[in-house]
Amino acid sequence: MPIDHHACHCVVCRDLSELDTRTRASVETVARHGWQVVMIPADDLGPGWAYTIGLWHSHRIPELAMFGLDVHLMQTLLNDLARQAVDGPPLEAGQEPRDVAGVPVTLTSVDYRWYKAFFGTAIGFYRKPPFPFLQILWSNREGAFPGQEGGEDLLERQPQLALRPDEHPPGVWTQDL
Repeated sequence: MPIDHHACHCVVCRDLSELDTRTRASVETVARHGWQVVMIPADDLGPGWAYTIGLWHSHRIPELAMFGLDVHLMQTLLNDLARQAVDGPPLEAGQEPRDVAGVPVTLTSVDYRWYKAFFGTAIGFYRKPPFPFLQILWSNREGAFPGQEGGEDLLERQPQLALRPDEHPPGVWTQDL
């Protein structure tokens, strides 16, 4: 059940009138639905990504992020996984959830040093970290994940956000850091 923002006195729910239009819209969506999915489409600079906002606020479930697929597919997958998490056991790094589009996935922690590069709308929403994120990594046809032997083909589509930015292999994900 989403938090009643009229009764809540947390940093997210305080001073809503002082928020920019985008952040206020996020707060309203989270109040209605419990979370929202933000989609950043692919462009000439690199693959798209999508992430949740509000799972931590409404349900104390880590926010979820996914990279490198069609943003509408990622929105569907993130919503499905969020619903499962709200109804079931908590999500943690190292888990390999089943029933995520029939593709092997694994959950990894996200180093907070990546937040500014990828999760600006979440920063605007929460205004005061910390709030946890989990990255959903998907495998290739051979079952390998980015950073694993056989998963080299995925490195340009999915960052390894469990690594600190200065430890991450150079590429599309680190070019502006």
